[in-house]
Amino acid sequence: MPGDIEALADSLSDSADALHKRIMAAIRKNATTPGQSISHAEAQALFEQEIALRQQANALYADATGFAARGLAIPARDLLDLAARARERIRRIERARELAGIASALLNAAAAIAALKPEAVAPALEDLKAHLEALPDTDKTAAHPAGSGHTMGE
Repeated sequence: MPGDIEALADSLSDSADALHKRIMAAIRKNATTPGQSISHAEAQALFEQEIALRQQANALYADATGFAARGLAIPARDLLDLAARARERIRRIERARELAGIASALLNAAAAIAALKPEAVAPALEDLKAHLEALPDTDKTAAHPAGSGHTMGE
């Protein structure tokens, strides 16, 4: 199980990398197309979530052996699959609000795991699943109605 937890930590780090790329792409778009991308406050909030994801990943790396001793009620494969789905959605999400929701839910799940609180893991993972399922299964080229909120471009 420590290897699975390390793999989950790797996945969280990869999600933080993907989040960072999306933020930077949106900031670059702001430079060329003002008003059609991400606000300063949204970018700052997403940067804070990126840092928090990295911190949770680091905590998981540090505590991987503790997880082996206690175990989790959730199969490691399910955790890894869910983290991979979240990472892929982060890479494709256009709207900053949806990106923030996925990042926040992923962060909450990672925090529950890192805190060794099995009773908090299942609800956090269900929240992450709900965020993932609430998004349409489309790629980033899908059109958004005018006035639907801030979008993020590449």
